[in-house]
Amino acid sequence: MTPQSIDYDALVSEDRVHGRVYLDPDIFEDEIARIFHRGWVYVGHSGEIPAAGDYRLKKIGRAPVIMVRDDGGEVRLLLNRCRHRAATVCQIAQGNAKFFRCAYHGWTYRNNGELSAVTYQDGYGGTLRKEELGLTNVPRMGTYRGFVFGSLAADGISLDEHLGAAKDQIDLFVDLSPEGELDVRAGVNKYSYTGNWKLQIENAIDGYHPNLVHQSTFEIIRKRTRSTMDVFNGNSIGETRDLGNGHVMLDFRKYNRAAARGPRVLPTISGRGPGYKDAMVQRYGAARAEEIINAGGTHLLVFPNLILIGVQIRVVQPVSTEYTEVYLYPTLLKGVAPEMNIARLRGHDGFYGPAGGVAPDDIEMFARVQDGLRAEVDPWLLFSRGLHRERRDADGSIVGQMTDEVPQRGIWSHWKKVMTGESELSHHRVDLRKVAAAD
Repeated sequence: MTPQSIDYDALVSEDRVHGRVYLDPDIFEDEIARIFHRGWVYVGHSGEIPAAGDYRLKKIGRAPVIMVRDDGGEVRLLLNRCRHRAATVCQIAQGNAKFFRCAYHGWTYRNNGELSAVTYQDGYGGTLRKEELGLTNVPRMGTYRGFVFGSLAADGISLDEHLGAAKDQIDLFVDLSPEGELDVRAGVNKYSYTGNWKLQIENAIDGYHPNLVHQSTFEIIRKRTRSTMDVFNGNSIGETRDLGNGHVMLDFRKYNRAAARGPRVLPTISGRGPGYKDAMVQRYGAARAEEIINAGGTHLLVFPNLILIGVQIRVVQPVSTEYTEVYLYPTLLKGVAPEMNIARLRGHDGFYGPAGGVAPDDIEMFARVQDGLRAEVDPWLLFSRGLHRERRDADGSIVGQMTDEVPQRGIWSHWKKVMTGESELSHHRVDLRKVAAAD
């Protein structure tokens, strides 16, 4: 069956989706083409490459990319593909380099992508035009507050249009720093799981499962702190929000304000250092500082692959229908006392590190879901929780209670728009061979 013949309207409705959307290789290929090779995709953070020559290897869908700060200080996204015979020109995950050299035939490129040298160039009889054969730039690149996004489509909606209301939540994540900047050099945790990539984005913004799946971790927190994680209860005043464009969030702000307890829901800014609040007030003013601190960062999905949780930038990388890689970057705040950043790292490790109390639970659930999907007698997955009580807020977002499946419905509604061509994100087909030839 060709992707063009897939009836997405029959597979996704308002309150349920068909299990085929997680299992069908044709649907996965269509997702790569329509979502990851046409729309805006999060690539990395400029703070990962602070100095000239710093680079990190990334991916946009299947396309290998070098995110590099060139000698002039400009952040670039270059396709990791030699213009001669397509071999990758860099294999080391991160480092600092003035040049990238293809090991196959020795073509060498500057870190701004320009072709610097060709071995035995006289063999081309004077016809080779080096100025036309630099590494291909990702057709569109955009940044917001240090977050770097790329699109393999030459045209389409702007990054500003894509991010929409999610920009306010990114601001809350970054502005926990009194200097308004993140330090993203603390390293990365990596995990993979046997399951579809959409299981991760559904789960990351799901307030229904934590009290059940992470019960043992929450019990440890209760014993150590004498506080309960009751934000995830069915009667909590915490909220879920669909911000549009597939961007969704868990909203702890009302919950935090109610008891004047401050952001203790996740390991965000616990262990605040001396003078932190004063520095925040000086930078943002009293009202905005209180708003930022009360939000505790954010708990946000920027469709399709960026998740912000507490202190963490999480990136989802689809590999195949039933295999997904996930990268978790703990962030530090510039302008705070060292003990505060240490607390952020320890909180991240305790929840999401290899021996953490949360990530292994979720990975186990992904495996169980993927296994259960194969029982196809009754193939539908239900996402109706809270549908009867969701409401549209004054800001245009759709709001539900913390355990409601508003985020999942928001994800799937936008997913269907993109996959059926209703969204502008899907209007621009990309042929990587033509991109390279035209660069």
